[in-house]
Amino acid sequence: MKELIKQYETAKKNAVKFMKKGQLHKYFDALIEMNHYKKLITVRAN
Repeated sequence: MKELIKQYETAKKNAVKFMKKGQLHKYFDALIEMNHYKKLITVRAN
């Protein structure tokens, strides 16, 4: 569970970094990755 949270936070940091640089394609990929990890975290929490 801790590993999933760490991966989610890394994807979140990457999303912010890409957004600031204006790299929209990489930003959207990072958002998709965040969504994937968020779903896994909620499944494991239940």
